Amino acid sequence: MRSADASSGPGSLGWNRGSATLALLSFAMLIVSLDQYIVVVALPDIARDLGYSAQTLQSVISAYAVASAGLLLFGGRAADLLGRRRILASGLALYAGGALAGGLASGPGVLLAARAFQGVGGALVFPTTLALINTTFPEGRARNRALGIWGGAGAAGLVIGVLLGGLLTQAFGWEAVFFVIVALAGPALLLAFVLIPPDGAREKGRTFDLPGALGVTLGVTSIVFALVLGPGLGWLSPGILISAAVGLLLLGAFVVIERRSADPLMPPRLLSNPNLVTGVVIAFMFMATFGSVLYFLSVYFQEVLGYDALQTGAGFLIPTAVVVAGSTTAGRFVTRFGLKHTLVAALAIGALGAVLLGVAVSPDGSYVELVPGLVTLSVGDGVVFTTMFIAAATGVADREQGIASGIASTGSGVGAAVGLAVLVLVATAGLDDLTGERLRVATAEGISTTLFVVAGGILAMLLVAVTRCPTPPAPEPAPVPRLWRRC
Repeated sequence: MRSADASSGPGSLGWNRGSATLALLSFAMLIVSLDQYIVVVALPDIARDLGYSAQTLQSVISAYAVASAGLLLFGGRAADLLGRRRILASGLALYAGGALAGGLASGPGVLLAARAFQGVGGALVFPTTLALINTTFPEGRARNRALGIWGGAGAAGLVIGVLLGGLLTQAFGWEAVFFVIVALAGPALLLAFVLIPPDGAREKGRTFDLPGALGVTLGVTSIVFALVLGPGLGWLSPGILISAAVGLLLLGAFVVIERRSADPLMPPRLLSNPNLVTGVVIAFMFMATFGSVLYFLSVYFQEVLGYDALQTGAGFLIPTAVVVAGSTTAGRFVTRFGLKHTLVAALAIGALGAVLLGVAVSPDGSYVELVPGLVTLSVGDGVVFTTMFIAAATGVADREQGIASGIASTGSGVGAAVGLAVLVLVATAGLDDLTGERLRVATAEGISTTLFVVAGGILAMLLVAVTRCPTPPAPEPAPVPRLWRRC
């Protein structure tokens, strides 16, 4: 299936098959995105019921992040070689199974294993949905529109996760944040076999590059492990230093393996595509900045303003609506104004929003004071999320869309780990030994400072967008679209 509007013959869904497929892929992306933050507001209840300490509670989030980030390239390659429907279905099955185990967990160990399984599922679903979008819809207006809807679902999921997590935790307990994933992933798994055509025979002459896959998976996993757990265990602790060193060595070995491989996991020609490189850099920096703000706002709502889980979730209603609007319209902006102009404008708006939030966050602040910054930041958030994946997919052949998607999503996963690790250090500097009102005041001041740092990171992204305007190579035999020349 190449065209979004093509009929697929007898028994097909006819003209609406592309729309139905897009809805399914966007829904699957929503599940992945939602699951990353739905647990956040339930953490205090999880800690109380399962016996987590303040030092170990963050591992509920970390287990997902570590398992997911290291396997995204593997998931993208698997989608290209083994079949995208197979990999999507496998990922959704892991999601549903892991979520069921998480909701039934009676101890910390079982819950961490369940979160890791969900992370593996996410590493399969994320790049596969992106690859299916890029191979179903032709490059240009149709793909931009489709990626806008897909991106809207993904960007909204991050915010909806916090909202839904608050509602479910308040009404039914923390277990509900896991059971709802089962209820969502199950139907999506069944629909994948209805809407997505069966996978064809495996292409001859292509190998899985198992040494390369193992090297990059273990290397990225080790580095993300060090980044995620470094703030809690101490950056100079033996475990963190060993994990970081092993990760760097494995990534070095991966480079050597790829140079010698006849069919490398990451073909060098992909990295010569300026669109993909720019998309990966933006994805890394996006998750390190925009993607970290939700965490700090959740902390601010609960620990400074004293919101409960339900109130915290409700606090994200406004940004959810704005992010969805920004993401779904981003494709049209790119089609009309070009990728560079869209990125630069969105990043400038996002940086302004981070500054406005930094000014509004204070020990005696109110939600109303946050609204201008929340709206402005969310506009930039939504538009950039979609646009960076449009860039990463441009000029990539269909047979390599899976690995290209894996590269871009790995950039975003590592960026999330790096950003949160650095920004947590900024936000918590000077909080040691503080209690009561002094701790509350210092927490607000630390989050305010962190938001100004986020604004600086977004401005750095803006410089990348200005200096690295994506211009794809001319396709054959069609000329380069005028849209991209304008960029």
